[in-house]
Amino acid sequence: MLAKLTSKNQLTLPRAVTEAIGPTEYFEVEAVNGQIILTPVRIQRGDAVRAKLAELQINESAVADAVPWARDAAARD
Repeated sequence: MLAKLTSKNQLTLPRAVTEAIGPTEYFEVEAVNGQIILTPVRIQRGDAVRAKLAELQINESAVADAVPWARDAAARD
């Protein structure tokens, strides 16, 4: 498949490619040995992070307890 780079350095990815990788808005971009490598990056929104914290039962109290514990552990090392 071909994709054309515009005068504004924009590139439109072929639909078959975007369908193959699934929905994504952002890509990590690298140039390696003369090739451009695009890696999909899924940005987690705040709601997803809050839902994961709730699932793990991590709340403000748990974090408040963990900070002194982690500092003590670091001081011992």
